[in-house]
Amino acid sequence: MAATDSMDTTAIPHPPWRVPLLGDVVGAGSRTPVQDTMKQARGLGPIFTRRFLKREIVFVAGAELSAELADESRFSKHLALAVEALRDIGGDGLFTAYNEEPNWKAAHDVLLPAFTQSAMRGYHATMLDVTAQLVEKWDRGGVVDVSADMTKLTLETIGRVGFGYSFESFERSSAHPFVRAMTGSLAYAQGTTVTFPLVRKLFGRAARERYGRDLAYLAEVVDSVIRSRRGTQGTDLLGLMLASGALDDVNVRNQVITFLVAGHETTSGALSFALYYLSRHPEVVARARAEIDSVWGSAEVPEFEQVAKLRYVRRVLDEALRLWPTAPAYARQAREDTVLGGKYPMRAGQWALVLLPLVHRDPAMWPTPEAFDPDRFSPVQVRSRPGHVYKPFGTGERACIGRQFALHEAMLALGTVLRRYDLVGSADYRLKVAETLTLKPEGFRLTPRRR
Repeated sequence: MAATDSMDTTAIPHPPWRVPLLGDVVGAGSRTPVQDTMKQARGLGPIFTRRFLKREIVFVAGAELSAELADESRFSKHLALAVEALRDIGGDGLFTAYNEEPNWKAAHDVLLPAFTQSAMRGYHATMLDVTAQLVEKWDRGGVVDVSADMTKLTLETIGRVGFGYSFESFERSSAHPFVRAMTGSLAYAQGTTVTFPLVRKLFGRAARERYGRDLAYLAEVVDSVIRSRRGTQGTDLLGLMLASGALDDVNVRNQVITFLVAGHETTSGALSFALYYLSRHPEVVARARAEIDSVWGSAEVPEFEQVAKLRYVRRVLDEALRLWPTAPAYARQAREDTVLGGKYPMRAGQWALVLLPLVHRDPAMWPTPEAFDPDRFSPVQVRSRPGHVYKPFGTGERACIGRQFALHEAMLALGTVLRRYDLVGSADYRLKVAETLTLKPEGFRLTPRRR
């Protein structure tokens, strides 16, 4: 939040040791800004500020205030700094579009049919094929880099299911050039939010030039795929966009890149965190495995309907996303003049950032919040909590359109892995969370052993 746009923050706590001109730079780093903010937030309460140079951001870390911000009649999506930094990559795609841009509504309406149950049923066979590639790799034995393999799984899935394009994720010995360009451009864009402008100007020429080349390559590859699909029929995401005639070629490109980025990063992180906690909780593995064996039976692969019946496995995934929501924050702006929490005036257009790892740890809503306990998501416990205290997929009309896609893909992968392998992790490993566009475990490795 720019200083000129901020609400009156005089009554809002901020971290100690605020430095004149620079702001709240003590205890802040460029590699782990989310976790640094979480550490500084201890004792500050459900709302606090951090200032960097002339920019001041208001963070909401309490469940009650975040529930208020979820009120669609009063608040709408705002492009947070980290999201706005991706405009060069995603343009007016669903994730990075401004609310007033017409292509957001047009694309949303066109793509909704792609996430109906009937459409999802059509994707199931391809998801099975990609999961089989993961299994083939893990069957060869040895130690696996979990986050890397989950990224291969989810990127290959969205590429093939959404656009009929394979990155050959499990066949290649090195990353596909598109993947290298995508990760490089994301890293550069995210870096612009945590480095000083003068430093970028003085020392960043080579990085800027590489960023331009990466963006050009992404556009070239996607445009080639779009041209190859012109005049053909298809019910995948790209087929729906081309058949509708409602979106121009540039916006179709933006939507493709948006889904490739957002459609794999968040799900791969969620799977990686779930596998980490499963490797540390054998009693949870036993319950999940018993459910999988009961629901899937002796069939070699599950039917579409059998995946959604893994209710305890879904609780495991939900609890992993509670502790480490892989998309860790979203911003909400006031539709008109209002007062947040009965205390903090907000003018129309002013915004606050909801920090989900802290909202999901609010002790008023989550007893023993640091403990991993999938039974928090039993039907009885879910009904006992307000609806807006758990938001790993965002909120409102701009929430993740691909939520059901991601859940089906993740539960299929978890069910397959748990039924087939014992997950042997290093006793010396301590969870380290890497922060890029999303959150994921860093350096987490397993040795999958066939049961």
